[in-house]
Amino acid sequence: MIRVDNLNMHFGGIRAVDGASIEIAKGSITGLIGPNGAGKTTLFNVIAGHYTPTSGHVYLDGEDVTGLSPHELFHQGLLRTFQIAHEFSTLTVRENLMMVPDNQPGETLWDTWFKSGTVRAREAEVRAKADEVIEFLEISHVANELAGNLSGGQKKLLELGRTMMVDAKIVFLDEVGAGVNRTLLNTIGDAILRLNRERGYTFCMIEHDMDFIGRLCDPVIVMAEGKVLTVGKPDEVMANEAVIEAYLGRGLKNKPQRGVTA
Repeated sequence: MIRVDNLNMHFGGIRAVDGASIEIAKGSITGLIGPNGAGKTTLFNVIAGHYTPTSGHVYLDGEDVTGLSPHELFHQGLLRTFQIAHEFSTLTVRENLMMVPDNQPGETLWDTWFKSGTVRAREAEVRAKADEVIEFLEISHVANELAGNLSGGQKKLLELGRTMMVDAKIVFLDEVGAGVNRTLLNTIGDAILRLNRERGYTFCMIEHDMDFIGRLCDPVIVMAEGKVLTVGKPDEVMANEAVIEAYLGRGLKNKPQRGVTA
């Protein structure tokens, strides 16, 4: 689904991404981990079109999409969420979802005046889709709540729901578990697994909670200092001496245990 070939992203003398090459298989849930400053979010930002790389290439379904804007990639089915949710705080949960599909006829004054039937029909279709997403995510109890009043975890669910309003090929999740309590994190994890298994979504996620990564992801890509350090299954990766050294700067006797964040 995604192939990144020898990608570099430099900011002056800082090599935020330094010759990284990764592959994300169609239908997978791929984890991307590494210590703070490893280049994970910068890599996401390049893939999702927020930065044009210094060099290297990004391929989506075999097509070179290097340097395309987020809007252009959106139309090709590549979406991302952010560590800090970007909701429309003064709109309801349902309205936030209904904002996502583009080219809605009600967006133009001409159609509002002269094609009101078309506008109403499309709005009903989008509303039905939003209600389907709300039911899938089990957030009907907050459907009419202003998004700004949601908890951090509920906002993360809303971000996930917005990716469901279009035909996404691949979704990049940036620390979906950050600041989320364990109960709601399990709900988010269940939704991701269902979207993957029942609807064929491909995911790549940055995450620091290793239990969450272990439950959802295979494979896991580890980055350090802008480079790809290793790729493997969660347990293999966390037993890797180089990974432990990158995280903690010390040997296996002090390696991180499952159930903690890294």
